Amino acid sequence: MKKAVKWIITGVILLALVICVSTSVYTVAENEYACVVRFEKIIATTAEPGLHFKVPFIDGIKRFPKAVMLYDISPSEVLTADKQNMTVDSYVLWEISDPLKFYQSLGTTSVAEQRLDALTYNALKNVMGTLAQRDIINEDDATERNDIYAGIASNVAELADTYGINIVDIKIKRFDLPEANEQAVYARMISERNQIAEKYTADGEYEASIIRNDVDKQVNIIVSNAQAEAAKLEAEGEQEYMRILAEAYDTDDKKDFYAFTLALDALKASLRGDEKTIVLGKDSPLAEILLNK
Repeated sequence: MKKAVKWIITGVILLALVICVSTSVYTVAENEYACVVRFEKIIATTAEPGLHFKVPFIDGIKRFPKAVMLYDISPSEVLTADKQNMTVDSYVLWEISDPLKFYQSLGTTSVAEQRLDALTYNALKNVMGTLAQRDIINEDDATERNDIYAGIASNVAELADTYGINIVDIKIKRFDLPEANEQAVYARMISERNQIAEKYTADGEYEASIIRNDVDKQVNIIVSNAQAEAAKLEAEGEQEYMRILAEAYDTDDKKDFYAFTLALDALKASLRGDEKTIVLGKDSPLAEILLNK
């Protein structure tokens, strides 16, 4: 009987030792923080993976993720500087930087996400409140909006640090317009494009008018010069013609003959057509020829 009791006591002791040993060790994974909690207070924090020890039955373990986490924030409405409502859809990349501070201020990741939601919304509201709607919705290079993202991330990161949270990045997935404002914005964008098109058209017409005026001026100069040159050549030709005539008919007989040939040409011209009647003076040389006198 005593021997059986002895074995029972030995077994209980061994079992207690096993339980004590098993509850005094814990493991830490590569992607987590482990915090030793004693009476609701963290007394030690480790990020080193492997086997670690704690006081059995007294100490507990709180584990927090070490990896970067993504929190997709529900779309929310903000007011721009020109009093226009916009719906913003965004997300936050965050990680726990100080497990002790995180546990003391928030405790869980779900509470942390709620706090990030509020911080991000306030930052969005503050930053968007300094911008006009046309500064946000336009056809400019999308990289120019990186300053907006950087301002929001900086604002949230400063506040999140007090909770042991590091903000890796904040991005806006899309800006949406409430239906009440959508048509007005589209109309404004169309009007702006029309104004730009009209400016290009007016500039083109102005440049075209300058080119046309210059061409017309050059044409007028060329035509005027050509006409002057033609008049000059014509005058020189007439002068040369008269000189040749003067040389050809330099005697009275030649002059009379020339006058006679001109009279024949005139008679020939007058006999064209249906009318064959001519009137000649009785002293006309042509009359004497025609009448064989």
